[in-house]
Parts: sequence; C-alpha cells; structure tokens
Amino acid sequence: SPRPQSQRAAALGVLFALIMLLIIYSSGNGSEVFPYSRLRGRARRPPDLKKWGVKSGYLPVCGNKTLTTRCHQCVIVTSSSHLLGAHLGTVIDGAECTIRMNDAPTTGYNADVGNKTSFRVVAHSSLYRVLKRPQEFVNKTPETIFIFWGPPTKMQKSLLKIIQRVCASFPNMTAYVVSPGRMKQFDDLFRGETGKDREKSRSWLSTGWFTMVIAVELCDAVHVYGMVPPSYCGRHPPPRRLPYHYYEPKGPDECTTYIHNERSRRGNHHRFITEKRVFASWASLYNITFSHPTWT
Repeated sequence: SPRPQSQRAAALGVLFALIMLLIIYSSGNGSEVFPYSRLRGRARRPPDLKKWGVKSGYLPVCGNKTLTTRCHQCVIVTSSSHLLGAHLGTVIDGAECTIRMNDAPTTGYNADVGNKTSFRVVAHSSLYRVLKRPQEFVNKTPETIFIFWGPPTKMQKSLLKIIQRVCASFPNMTAYVVSPGRMKQFDDLFRGETGKDREKSRSWLSTGWFTMVIAVELCDAVHVYGMVPPSYCGRHPPPRRLPYHYYEPKGPDECTTYIHNERSRRGNHHRFITEKRVFASWASLYNITFSHPTWT
C-alpha cells in the first residue's frame, strides 16, 4: 500500500541524513580543535606568566636550592622527527640555555639536536625512562636542571622518593618538582586560554605545555625547534608521514597521533593541536619564534 512505502521512504531519508552527518563529522579538518572550532574564553589577556614566581612553583628535591636561573635566550628542542637531517646541533649547542623534554636522547643524534641540556622537563609517565639511564641523562650533562611534573598525589606518594634516591647516588644532580599550587595554575591557564575545563573535557596537558610555560617564565626570548604549526596536519595534500619521536623511527606517525588525540572524546587525551593554537597566540606576547618548520 502507499502508506508503508511512504513510511519506508521517510525512514530511508532519515537514515541517509544520519549517514551524511557521520561522514561530515568524521572527515573534518585535521586541525579541528577537540569539541570546538576555535579558541574561546579569551575575553581578557592571559595572565603574565613571567610574574608567576618560579621560587614558589618549583620545589627542590636535591638540596634546598630555589630555582633562580634566568636566561636571556633559550631554545626548546622538541622530540619531533622534523629535526632529523636539519644539522642544527651546532646552533642548538651555541644557545645560552637549551631545554629538552622527557627521555629524548642526544647520543647518536647530536648532529641534528645538539648535546647541551640546561633544563630537562620530565613528565611523571617518563620519569622511569629517564632515571634508569643516568649515563645518558644525568652524568652526560651534569649541568642539567631537571624539572619533574605530575599529579601531586602521584608525585608525593612514590615518585618523589625515586627522584630522591637517584639524587643520593648522583650528588651533583639538580632536580625540582612542580608544586601542587603550580599544577593547579597550569590547569587554570588551560581553562582560561581554551574555555575548557581540563578534567571535564578529559584532556591531559602535554609535556610541551609545561615546557613552553616554564620557558616563558625563565627566558626573555624562546626559539622552538621542530614543532609544527596548528594547521600543519590539516593540509591538503596531507604532509608526509614522519615518526612522532625522532628517536623512535618505527613509532606512530606524528599527524596521526595529533589528530587522534584532538578528536577523541572517550578516555583522556593530549590536545596537541589546541595547545599549539594557544602557543601561536602567545608568540608576540612572550617573544616566541618557531622554526623547522617555520610558523607564519
């Protein structure tokens, strides 16, 4: 009869519309920020990060020194494969202060990433990988200042004791942990810059987020090597595949990792592309430049 046919046609129409919506949703631009399309919550200028006060934000683990180091010019060496073949080692080692992240090694890669390490910012999840290789990360560059970050409960319960034991074995080691109060400031900064509560949006701050803020606090000028701009992974045609870490050639593709984390709603994820959009907005405020690739 005509009625069942018309009902079937209507149902098929609804199904087709739903399928089209799913296709549009799943094929969005690779740089689309996780639940929204642009930065929000920026009715006011961000807090002046240089006035946060490093003494209260970073607590000494080895000895009772306070973090007072200041640098005029710093470089951040990312862990990106964009640095491979760049032959930047001499330039990086010539910088006043050099900042590295987590367990990114220099041995075997120094022609491209240099060897000098003034600061190494380490996530709680990378702490074991760093401290179990003291010949690479502690003894090789004894001038390095370590800054460990992580949830206060994890740091205070067990990880702090591990750092203290390593410090006892290497008396020249200098290490700090991010204070609980400063950890909250990092969360508040994310909310203020993106309009999203970190916990409610199921987001993990990356070590890059901590490193950039610490660099702004400690340095008058910051040059970042190897970080791609926020729109990079959404280009057409897509960028060539590159390992996420320069020291893990068989690791996941960089853009695949960025896009997956940015779009994922279930579980907790880094919002790398969102963070890079924030960094772009800070560039002129805090004298930050980017190269290999260059941001425009």
